[in-house]
Amino acid sequence: MKPIWIVDDDQSIRFVLEKALTREQLPVRSFSNPREVLAALADDEPQVLVSDIRMPGGSGLDLLGKIKEQLPNLPVIIMTAYSDLDSAVSAFQRGAFEYLPKPFDLTKAVELIRRAVEESLREEVNDERNLPVPEILGQAPAMQDVFRAIGRLSQSNVTVLITGESGSGKELVARALHRHSPRGEQGTNGPFIAINTAAIPKDLLESELFGHERGAFTGAQTMRRGRFEQADGGTLFLDEIGDMPFDLQTRLLRVLSDGQFYRVGGHQPLKANVRVIAATHQNLEQRVRDGVFREDLFHRLNVIRLRLPPLRERAEDVPALARFFLQKSAKELGVEPKRITDEALERLKTFSFPGNVRQLENVCHWLTVMAPAQVIESKDLPPEILNAPSVMAAQDGATAAPAGGALPSPAAVASESSPSGAVALAAAPTGEAAAATGDPRWLSDLEVEARRLLESGSPEVWDLLTRQFEARLIRTALHITRGRRIEAAQKLGIGRNTITRKIQELSLDD
Repeated sequence: MKPIWIVDDDQSIRFVLEKALTREQLPVRSFSNPREVLAALADDEPQVLVSDIRMPGGSGLDLLGKIKEQLPNLPVIIMTAYSDLDSAVSAFQRGAFEYLPKPFDLTKAVELIRRAVEESLREEVNDERNLPVPEILGQAPAMQDVFRAIGRLSQSNVTVLITGESGSGKELVARALHRHSPRGEQGTNGPFIAINTAAIPKDLLESELFGHERGAFTGAQTMRRGRFEQADGGTLFLDEIGDMPFDLQTRLLRVLSDGQFYRVGGHQPLKANVRVIAATHQNLEQRVRDGVFREDLFHRLNVIRLRLPPLRERAEDVPALARFFLQKSAKELGVEPKRITDEALERLKTFSFPGNVRQLENVCHWLTVMAPAQVIESKDLPPEILNAPSVMAAQDGATAAPAGGALPSPAAVASESSPSGAVALAAAPTGEAAAATGDPRWLSDLEVEARRLLESGSPEVWDLLTRQFEARLIRTALHITRGRRIEAAQKLGIGRNTITRKIQELSLDD
């Protein structure tokens, strides 16, 4: 591994960081001013650069800008005793990995540097910005079914109805259907025209679809071609078709039947060679039963139906989608793309995402702007995700956690699963009873304590017992490793960042 470069005119800062990083078996090289760093770049380069801002030999922010020109992927940590807003903003605008105000906690500083090292090593192994981006992301079986359907329809002009919840990507699938059809890029390269029928007022929708003649209504100063004419030779995508006004449904049915229509105020029939793809989040069968959607139009649209699964049914696609949207957001904002830890991705996968893929994209945009470091951890996720129940809990009513968050006790489960409902465990097994059931003694003791707290009405039982459990685990591991946190984390099977965060949350710094 390449060395970590420390740039600071304060010899004591360099000495302290050198000793701390050497103890962590990380190679270090120190400099007293930016000029020395720029000269050293001719023969060597660092794994991570840690630089002060105000130094007699030049500005750390200027050094950051020059370093990023030569090594755009190098993590740079900016530290300063002058923690003002302008310095922090300038550091991040110029691509800093993190901003470290002085005086800093040495343990936290080392942990931050190690995070930057891990980021740098990941960058060397796999630069995601150079990976080809698929047209539609999805490895879940349900999405593979959609891909197969697009492939089977690639030589067809048949009408397609796409159903799925809002934000699930219906327009993206419609564009793929067009692109891979005889009307798309590999065929006649006709236009793809999209219109959201629910977003346009009823009085204007007819003109939007079919166009109007000059003088057809007040304000119609010129003739206007509608979407059907604009889509001639291509595809017209009618989004949210379930919300189309009933009288306009009749006109749409006529176009689908014989391909003819009239502009508003017109008397000459027009023809357009258009393939129609419709989409809705509504249950059209129920809309037909309710008398608000024409049954004959439904059957005309429902030639081939594609159902897009909601994101909660394809959780395995969340990591790839999140990485893609983080790259996309960074490109739009003109900043370095952020990385996301496996732990944070696992937390995202447990969220139900009622807004589906669109909501995940918004979350990634928020993280690109608001996450404090270049590597996104679980604690950086938005509150609505951190505080939400997991999708598994929401889908499984039988084992759903009560309001406090705790799962039903074994006694309660035994009682509910008993055939008569009358057999229940009056108390948790202890002593010989615990041995008879095969449970370790500590689990039995835990159940006794949980029952006591629950029956006494204690608040936040889950949080209380979890904190005690985690604190005892971490204290024991640190005792065995003589206080070496990284070794303790390895023995516990958790990440370095996780044990540092838990020590802070549980107030175990002493």
